Amino acid sequence: MMDNPTHALIVENLGKRYGKMEVLKGIGITVAPGERVALLGHNGAGKSTLIKLILGLTHPSSGRISVAGHAPGSTAARTATAYLPEQVAFHKSLTGREQLTLFARLAGEHPKTVMPLLDRVGLGPAAQQRIGTWSKGMRQRLGLAQALLGHRHVALLDEPTSGLDPMSRHDLYAIIDEMAANGTAVLIASHALTELEARTDRIAIMRRGELVADDTLARLSARAALPTRIRLTAREGAADHVQAQLGGTRVNGCSVDLQCTTDQKMAQLSRISGLGEVVRDVEMAPPSLEDLYRHYCGEGM
Repeated sequence: MMDNPTHALIVENLGKRYGKMEVLKGIGITVAPGERVALLGHNGAGKSTLIKLILGLTHPSSGRISVAGHAPGSTAARTATAYLPEQVAFHKSLTGREQLTLFARLAGEHPKTVMPLLDRVGLGPAAQQRIGTWSKGMRQRLGLAQALLGHRHVALLDEPTSGLDPMSRHDLYAIIDEMAANGTAVLIASHALTELEARTDRIAIMRRGELVADDTLARLSARAALPTRIRLTAREGAADHVQAQLGGTRVNGCSVDLQCTTDQKMAQLSRISGLGEVVRDVEMAPPSLEDLYRHYCGEGM
């Protein structure tokens, strides 16, 4: 099969065995320039093995991978790829500026790019401090700065928010958005489901070495046909009447929980509206990414 120029990363029918143990089975996934894809899966699902194969750190038993049109592990593929591991490691005796300057030189970048990158990830004020005095979150941000060196066609981010506080997580996703806007294909392996729900274009879910889902959140939700949850708050003393009219489950003295499918939602809202002032408030909760993840991984709701 010829490489599709619209895809920066192509993984095709990929398999990996260690002896008799099959850890990846026929994985097929593509990431286009500017696309942000979340890679989800329990520990042992095969995410780390897939990333190692894309990086060329190990070789597939079957199938193939193309990184910006090049073979994994080749000089061209390494030049085209940015990688942020979950556990970053740097020389503790170097300052942040010294360490990133070393990486810039190795990447063929001018040292003048270093301070703007450190400022961009919020490390400018600590640039002259030794890395051994930094927190885990600061070291993670330095890893992100390293990944931003040069223009990369593909970015592999393994648990990128590990060790980051909420504000730093927000800043990191803003940088990921900027990378994607500049044409980088971004693959994010993470367990932070709530964060990823609004931050990615597509969701890929792995289970026991297989890819069990790969689509937009909206299409995965439609295919799963999981119920929307509706919680009604009734006027004082009216919860029994609301339940009698609509069914559902009483939660406390004044609330009733309902469930409906997507195609039933408007009809259910019409019935609720018909009760008038008896209903004081309505809260709707469509299926979350966590619900979909559990569904496609074969777990009960």
